Amino acid sequence: MKSERRISPRKDINFIPVKNLAILDPFTMISKKAEIIDASTTGFLLYVHRKNLMPRGLRANLTLKSLEGERVMLKIENMELDLDGFISRTKFIGDGIFEIAIDFSSDAPEYWRECLVDLLPGSDEEI
Repeated sequence: MKSERRISPRKDINFIPVKNLAILDPFTMISKKAEIIDASTTGFLLYVHRKNLMPRGLRANLTLKSLEGERVMLKIENMELDLDGFISRTKFIGDGIFEIAIDFSSDAPEYWRECLVDLLPGSDEEI
């Protein structure tokens, strides 16, 4: 699946904890936890630490390219919110940390996505 290139305003946020990042079909847990580091109305950018990757094969690689295009779900526990979308890109950034971009814009109306980004705590707010 090829991702679209879109530019959306980004919200300056603190690291927001995420739990249970999983592929939906077939259901496979990718990571126990991750952190949202960037958010926009089209999706999230997550940091995932290698130690939190569940499949042994993923922990042994320096790439998560095999996950791109997969439909995934995640839980923002502090907001009691489950979201799903597609992994649009991945990147190993060093020190055992991967970036995973998740696009959820095709599944949710624009007004809902704008409200979600507004509700996320900003960098000057507590989680």
